[in-house]
Amino acid sequence: MARSFDDATRRNIAELCAAFTRLVPADVAPTLKRAAVVIALTQGDDGNDTAFLLTRRSARLRSHSAQWALPGGRCDAGETPGQAALRELHEELGLRLHEGDVLGMLDDYPTRSGYLITPVVVWAGDNAGITPNPDEVASVHRIVLDTIEASDAFTFGWIPESSRRVIRFRLAGQQIHAPTAALIYQFREVLAGRDTRVADLEQPVFAWK
Repeated sequence: MARSFDDATRRNIAELCAAFTRLVPADVAPTLKRAAVVIALTQGDDGNDTAFLLTRRSARLRSHSAQWALPGGRCDAGETPGQAALRELHEELGLRLHEGDVLGMLDDYPTRSGYLITPVVVWAGDNAGITPNPDEVASVHRIVLDTIEASDAFTFGWIPESSRRVIRFRLAGQQIHAPTAALIYQFREVLAGRDTRVADLEQPVFAWK
């Protein structure tokens, strides 16, 4: 379903995020490092539909280089996930937003590489001032919401190394994996008014370190 880029859509998504019952896993290892990512909502390339920002990480990064990712990173000491998400959005893409632009937060996701990621949904508006930091971001893409709401957008499977299901997000002939795919999938479920959990969705083995 196409979602027009307007204030009515912003209010609707804010209401859906407020209705979502956020669950923090009770058995998460205390050694996990806190991190936050941003589902930043803005206008699609055609200017009519609502989209979110997805990046391709720089090939020069030491970890998870060249992978698809939502903007984000590790929380600094004393930062809340919301504050960290907004800081990372500014550092990576040059977008300076405020806590009043936050629409809600999704479930924390524990990664195999030792992080506990909090997804933060923000309304970036029609801000056209996206300036990717070349040290961190190779490219930035606007993904319209009906892309993730398509019935065939996500697939699930199994790998020999785990008893948990692996999730994949199909985008323009490529496969995007968890954690990014899992977080986007939960946002898609929030848009449908469903409290679907994703912490048990598996990452591919190459993302375990």
